[in-house]
Amino acid sequence: MQFDDEDRGFSFMKDGPLDMRMDKETQVSAKDIIAKMSEKELGVIFKDLGEERLWRHAAKAITKARQKKPIETTAQLKEVVEEVIPRRGKTHPATKVFQAIRMYVNKELESIEQSLKDALKHLAPGGRVSVLSFHSLEDRIVKNIFRSAAEPLRDLRGMKISAAKIQVITKKPIAPTRLESKRNRRARSAKLRVAEKR
Repeated sequence: MQFDDEDRGFSFMKDGPLDMRMDKETQVSAKDIIAKMSEKELGVIFKDLGEERLWRHAAKAITKARQKKPIETTAQLKEVVEEVIPRRGKTHPATKVFQAIRMYVNKELESIEQSLKDALKHLAPGGRVSVLSFHSLEDRIVKNIFRSAAEPLRDLRGMKISAAKIQVITKKPIAPTRLESKRNRRARSAKLRVAEKR
């Protein structure tokens, strides 16, 4: 819902204030990050969270552009990124930069890791947890947490101390069908993993 509201500043498809906070009570917005972070810091975010190949170009363009005029809207940021990142197929040039900023602002990777660990801890035996991720980094966290919890705990000699906490139901993630991706473009990168508490 937040993505479709231009006043929340998540999408480059609609012009709005550069915000991107899921929780409006959070102190730091996307505008703050774009205004205050160094070129190097922005580059790390675009590279590590956005997995953007041209992260150096994007970081440099943003720091250069903000010296002339503050970047305060999604349209302004989109315009700066479009100048240095070429279109690749159907993917818009600003997609990964916007994604990286959003993930950083909302601490999305930290949140998914903590939430999943908490869910597994509080789940009743026989209960199932299903996680739908939309990014390879998120999916990797889910896969690794599930894999770790599905192994018995062993001591230094390799002796089993306690049984595995969960059983992974989906050996490979469930992906949307072509038809579903066609009907709902946001579904195209979705991956579903399921585990059951033992």
